[in-house]
Amino acid sequence: MKDDVQGSEIHNQKVTIGGVQLTLSQPDSSEVTWIGQREILKQVLACWLIVGEKDLPLSPRIIGMPGIGKTTLAMVGARTRKQPLYIFQCTADTRPEDLLVTPVLSEAGKISYHASPLVTAMIQGGICILDEGNRMNEKSWASLAPLLDHRRYVESIIAGIQVHAHKEFRAAVTMNSDESTFEIPDYILSRLQPTLRLEMPSHEDELAILKYHLPFAEEDLLNMTVHFLQRAHQLDLDFSPRDGLHILQYALKRLSQDRDHPFSKDDVWREAVEKVLGEEALNLDELAEKKRRALGSENLPMGLGDFFFDEDSPLHPDSDPER
Repeated sequence: MKDDVQGSEIHNQKVTIGGVQLTLSQPDSSEVTWIGQREILKQVLACWLIVGEKDLPLSPRIIGMPGIGKTTLAMVGARTRKQPLYIFQCTADTRPEDLLVTPVLSEAGKISYHASPLVTAMIQGGICILDEGNRMNEKSWASLAPLLDHRRYVESIIAGIQVHAHKEFRAAVTMNSDESTFEIPDYILSRLQPTLRLEMPSHEDELAILKYHLPFAEEDLLNMTVHFLQRAHQLDLDFSPRDGLHILQYALKRLSQDRDHPFSKDDVWREAVEKVLGEEALNLDELAEKKRRALGSENLPMGLGDFFFDEDSPLHPDSDPER
């Protein structure tokens, strides 16, 4: 470790760099399993390989709808490589110092410096997942520009130090493909390559995912939930395996609530769908049609005549004069 982090000494989760002592973050110890879609796991692992003396690892961005396993995918990649795993949750108010080194005032009135999960991974030779990266603003992303290219370092203005990445350090960014996010600047996107898209799971994989997390769930409830999710995927509705888990969990808890007066499984399952996803989710076809109309797929842009005249008015500019 001393050879890889110049001028540093590690003692009990503390490291000194450039005369500044940093308290390191703790690695993530969650147990994770990846089910299905083996090809994209191979793609993530390929990004982190070194194939030549001057080669550098890539920092892929994993994109897809919320709740389909993007973070789990990256976590399993880290476990496969048997490296320490660190996760940084990006938010709209993440500051550069949150990403790098944060000053903390101790009870004795002294300032101590805490390394973020990202910087800790850089020092320890671990893997860092920047989770939901497109919720983070440009100022914070700018602080990572030198880390994501051939320079492989970050500079903490707060602590006044430059931290170089261990040769085994790897990174990945997950991004939700929804509208509640920032637009990532091009100079950052050009560094977060390649783009790996995680698709919705197949029927077989989705059933296996639900069974893995809820092995005590009854078969008929599992089948109802998977059928519902698969139909939602076909209609391009944004319901995920995570939603399915929540539906099943609620239904199972309701069924076990009063065993002396058992509920109808169908009624409980429908109640679970309504409570988790809203009443509209009980009719997927109608919801899909509403979404399609909201996106304007069947309506033409309105002209000035539409504002002043009814569509069938003879005064409408587009009306047929011979009608």
